Amino acid sequence: MTDAAPTTPVPDSPTGLLTVLTTTDSPAAAETLARGAVDGRLAACAQIGGPVTSVYRWEGAVTTEREWQVLLKTTRARYPALEAWLLTEHPYDVPEIIATPVVAAGALYAAWVAEETTP
Repeated sequence: MTDAAPTTPVPDSPTGLLTVLTTTDSPAAAETLARGAVDGRLAACAQIGGPVTSVYRWEGAVTTEREWQVLLKTTRARYPALEAWLLTEHPYDVPEIIATPVVAAGALYAAWVAEETTP
């Protein structure tokens, strides 16, 4: 794992928490990403949902594919390491990595996420 700087600024979050969304092409790949991030303390937990239908333009053509979403819960401080890890471990050439600030959260939950993502 690396603590490389993220490619974009880490969003501010009043709670210090972020949800990070990525997608992949199979349930097995989604579980590998989810387990790896949690095992590496880059995320406190991950939820896998799918399949979803994604429509996107890739290499000049509009494509429709089934994908699985992985929603990771982490802290603002751990986001750069999580992003760097996803860029290394993700099977896609250009993975979707979208961080959203958590504007409110239960205090016990926020403390748990912080504890579980401490290296």
